[in-house]
Amino acid sequence: MLKLLSKVRNSWKSVIIIIIFLIIQAMTELSLPDYTSKIINIGIQQNGIENCIPMVIRQSSMENIFLATDEKDYILNNYTLISKNKLSQKEYENYLKKYPVLENENVYILNKISKDDTEKLKNIFAKPLIMLYFIQTSESQVELMKQYVLSLMPAENVNVLRNSSLIEVVKHLPDDKRKELVGVFGKLIDNKVGGMTDQAGIIAVKKEYEAVGLDLNKIQSDYIWKSGLQMLGVAFLVMISGVGVMFFASGLACRLARDLREQVFTKVLKYSNKEFKDFSTATLITRSTNDIQQIQGMIQMLFRTIIFAPIMGIGGLLRVITKSNTSMIWIIGLAIACIIICVIVLFIVAMPKFKKLQDLIDKLNLVAREILTGLPVIRAFHKEKVEEERFDKANIDLTKVNIFVNRVMSFMMPLLTLLMNAIMILIIWSGGHNIDSGTMQVGDMMAVMQYTMQIVMAFLMVSIVSIMLPRAMISARRINEILDKELAITDKDKTKKLDKSKKGLVEFKNVSFRYPDADTEILTDINFTAKPGETTAIIGSTGSGKSTVVNLIPRFYDVTGGELCVDGVNIKDLSQSDLRNVIGFVPQKGVLFSGTIESNIKFANEKMSDKKMYEAARIAQATEFIEEKLEKYKSPISQGGTNVSGGQKQRLSIARAIASDPEIYVFDDSFSALDYKTDSKLREDLKEVTKDKTVIIVAQRINTVLNADQIITLDEGKIVGIGKHEELMKSCETYKQIALSQLTEEELSRSGEEVKTNNGK
Repeated sequence: MLKLLSKVRNSWKSVIIIIIFLIIQAMTELSLPDYTSKIINIGIQQNGIENCIPMVIRQSSMENIFLATDEKDYILNNYTLISKNKLSQKEYENYLKKYPVLENENVYILNKISKDDTEKLKNIFAKPLIMLYFIQTSESQVELMKQYVLSLMPAENVNVLRNSSLIEVVKHLPDDKRKELVGVFGKLIDNKVGGMTDQAGIIAVKKEYEAVGLDLNKIQSDYIWKSGLQMLGVAFLVMISGVGVMFFASGLACRLARDLREQVFTKVLKYSNKEFKDFSTATLITRSTNDIQQIQGMIQMLFRTIIFAPIMGIGGLLRVITKSNTSMIWIIGLAIACIIICVIVLFIVAMPKFKKLQDLIDKLNLVAREILTGLPVIRAFHKEKVEEERFDKANIDLTKVNIFVNRVMSFMMPLLTLLMNAIMILIIWSGGHNIDSGTMQVGDMMAVMQYTMQIVMAFLMVSIVSIMLPRAMISARRINEILDKELAITDKDKTKKLDKSKKGLVEFKNVSFRYPDADTEILTDINFTAKPGETTAIIGSTGSGKSTVVNLIPRFYDVTGGELCVDGVNIKDLSQSDLRNVIGFVPQKGVLFSGTIESNIKFANEKMSDKKMYEAARIAQATEFIEEKLEKYKSPISQGGTNVSGGQKQRLSIARAIASDPEIYVFDDSFSALDYKTDSKLREDLKEVTKDKTVIIVAQRINTVLNADQIITLDEGKIVGIGKHEELMKSCETYKQIALSQLTEEELSRSGEEVKTNNGK
């Protein structure tokens, strides 16, 4: 898998863009629960008041706050006193609209302060504001507090201040006694409100705002609207970045899949017959399509997961710690542990099945291809039922494994849903206790729930990838098997050029050959030379090695012993392209490609002139049936040439070879589907274009080779006779037996020309 992932470096620009989008998406998503928390805590519970520092406070309230002299001086330095006497009429009217209390007394307005000043002011303001609020609202407790304060004063002052208010009494305390009093009241406040000092201070701020004449409903709605719009903006960024990630990740995965298909196809084109024995056509198709599709889907998910999930998981965990003061970390740890256990179990159960799944897809493709290809034979022998059962078995086997895998995968979602719901219950239970004890607000608990969901979803994404990964790894291994397959036939680093002085010369020098992994040699001591201007025929019984001999010429296989030379050069020293450019090969089974008759004849050269195409078709005896078609040379040819007869397919294959105008013609039993008359006429016309070319014909019919310049007779992979027809009839018993099995002695005694004439009648 890593080897295939290394190919992504070619698209490094897309990778960088994806990473940027993922970081933006992760950061924005992680900020959304904070907005939820703020809307609930500040917008709803605190009426839009963010902290216990009043933005505006009456002068009387400022003077009545219980503070040491240095603290009060620090506070006053951060406020501006707004006095009716110091304002112009217009300024006064503007301030009066905002703060109606200004009509009766002066107010202090908070200046623009730094973050550090904000924290310091919060620490100074919180408890004194609560104390002031408590004094103003709890009349039953004020007398007790007053008696306590009087007990801290000298006796001579007690009688004087006995009828004064608590605030007046506190003002007459010395600084050290006042600080002591604030400390005592602070402990009482801590016991009363716990860790919610700031929230309790905000209640006092709300009371002050009401006294100033501010509209708390407007403050609340303004804050909720502002936060809500900010939240929508962040959500929009999440959407844009998510779309960007999917857009670029999909493009990257598709390009990687495209490159892999191209590499696989290019590699397969270089395969010799040896490699094709190791990989069936069905598995090559599956690996080029289904396996690469698996990798494409994995890459698309992987980029989103390997970067996004860790950021979300770690970021969410850090924010949970911040919001819950570590009191709920154990819940997150438990959730993560449960998810990991589920993923490991599913991984162990599903992994072996994915390998089997791909093998069964190969098998299904193989069976389907065999049945569709051999449909006429199946119908002829009335074996439809048997083949249906064979296909049904392959289909059912694949279905069973697919059902098992899908059930395992589908089991994961309900399990994780149950797990997430259980986590939510634990969070609510734990958060409820924290809210009750005053260590957490409702909005914070909601934020923790959202962060927990983000953490769980991050691990869920990892789990989904971990389930997809085994199948993708198996697919990657199958692709690498093709790409890493060592080629049996390769070009040397330094190749030689064809010797133009020996143009068309084919020489077999003590050639022997055995198939890969075979124990015995198929060909032994093959020695003959095919010269330009001559026709060399190869004949022999079935299995004697005729086709194997001619398959060695274009290097479909490499000789395992001896030397095979074309144009005076060992073919192993030539490049495969140079070698095959001088050979016109017509295989035993005619192969046509989907397209038209024209595209098939011009297969070697699309820019070939029509005149050359017409001439090739004439020599191959294909003109007659082509002209009968409505679209002539533009007539469509279906895949594999299934819409033409066997003889027509052979003639078009021969025309294709003739049109390429090679130095060497190799016909591997290419006249077997032709009637005697067409065979005779074709060979007669072929002489026109091959008079200075080398022609090698493999044939089963004796009349096809009668007039050859030399006939090679094979028996069990060895040459048992070389010569012309008349010579072999006298010297080669094998050739004589083949000849007599097809023609009478009277026909064989005639000249080759007379035999052709008689057969043509």
